[in-house]
Amino acid sequence: MAVAETIQRFLEQLSIEYDLVSHPHTGSSHETAEAAHVSEDHIAKAVIVKDTASYAMVVVPASNWVEVEHLRKELNRDFHLATEEELAKLFSDCEAGAVPPLGPAYGVETFLDEALTSLANVYFEAGDHEHLVHTTGDDFRKLLGGVRHGYYSHGD
Repeated sequence: MAVAETIQRFLEQLSIEYDLVSHPHTGSSHETAEAAHVSEDHIAKAVIVKDTASYAMVVVPASNWVEVEHLRKELNRDFHLATEEELAKLFSDCEAGAVPPLGPAYGVETFLDEALTSLANVYFEAGDHEHLVHTTGDDFRKLLGGVRHGYYSHGD
């Protein structure tokens, strides 16, 4: 598959230049970082949460964990992690567990962790378990223009 159709269209709409980084099939962000020879804190990952009203995407470095309790308090919303079945419906052009961190492309409310806003280069899932999209930090911020920024994660 390489790049999911929705992501391909979104990149083209915003005139974003990118490279595709191929790597052996992986099952986690940590494995992906090792296989692609990319620093884990330069890989943006999507974590999908939901409340009674809707779904939201929290974009954090792959090396970090989302602080759901902090998110609940800051936004005054009762967020919980979405299920694999829900993810399959929301991101039907992606393989299970390979959700690209571009919520606006899918019409999903998105929150961007500040840890990703100062990077010169960012990598993220293309929609399968064998490719990463590599773009400049400026272009990544352009892809997530208008989303809310905050401190939503912590490292190990």
